[in-house]
Amino acid sequence: MHHKDAPDLDPRTDIADLYVFQKPTDASKSILILNVNPEHRASAFDPQASYEFKIDTNGDFEADIAFHILFITLDDGQQMATLYRATGVAAQSTGPIGDVVIRDAPVSFTQEALLTTEGQYQFFAGLRSEPFFADPDGFVDNMRWTGRDGWAGKNIFGIVLEVPNSDLGSQPQIGIWGRTMALVHGTLTPVNQMGRPGTNVFRQGCDTNSISPAQQREQFSSQYVTMFKEFGYSEAEATTLAMGWLPDILPYNYMSAAGYPNGRQLTDDIVDNLVEIMTQGKMKDDLVHPHTNYLAEFPYLGIPHDI
Repeated sequence: MHHKDAPDLDPRTDIADLYVFQKPTDASKSILILNVNPEHRASAFDPQASYEFKIDTNGDFEADIAFHILFITLDDGQQMATLYRATGVAAQSTGPIGDVVIRDAPVSFTQEALLTTEGQYQFFAGLRSEPFFADPDGFVDNMRWTGRDGWAGKNIFGIVLEVPNSDLGSQPQIGIWGRTMALVHGTLTPVNQMGRPGTNVFRQGCDTNSISPAQQREQFSSQYVTMFKEFGYSEAEATTLAMGWLPDILPYNYMSAAGYPNGRQLTDDIVDNLVEIMTQGKMKDDLVHPHTNYLAEFPYLGIPHDI
């Protein structure tokens, strides 16, 4: 389900959701969205943090390509963003590494979306309408659904990147995860990470936020198998499910316009998918449906609410 899974985490680096999908009007490009600051608990991005899209191009669960976004805060409180693209071993690092793709892109703090275009890239960062939808009260009340969307009318801070598929790797089948790195005792340290939506529901005490995807199966597969067996699955079924959910990487084929589990579109009903898994198909709908204010064009996230 939606993140906000660390109450003491700085909301500016608390990942809400990751979305990845083929651009609706141009199959040669993809849209990458990293939303942070659930429920708009802070008013800007962290200028000391690194906001990152990590991309595995060969199935070894290590980053081969990465996009990093770093922010600076100006004297008047406004912010500017710089987008970096790193490849090879550098993609596994953090901060201002690789080539600068976009420099000094303005951050949007009002309903107006300030867009920056450079070559085949388009970039947005700023306040937007929260796209996630679910019934949290019903979820925690033994799936007795109320039909009330707990995220309706809320805002988040979004980072939206339009990128040519050729810069995501030569093979269309890739894996993507989002990561935020923040200063901890003076060192950039991983504080939040997300690939597949719903991992915070299935995490079961496993700290996948700070463990790299390449290490997650070894460290957490037994806990995930136990969890799925508690849902009623056999050992073999539970093992298959655990291998699908670990590591926490979102699979995506940029030649396909299909939604989750091929990437994730804004309208994909992730909670229905989780409910079906948790009930072995006995229940498939939490009675909450996609929002109606998504945009048909970049940056796709709806206009922020007045709150």
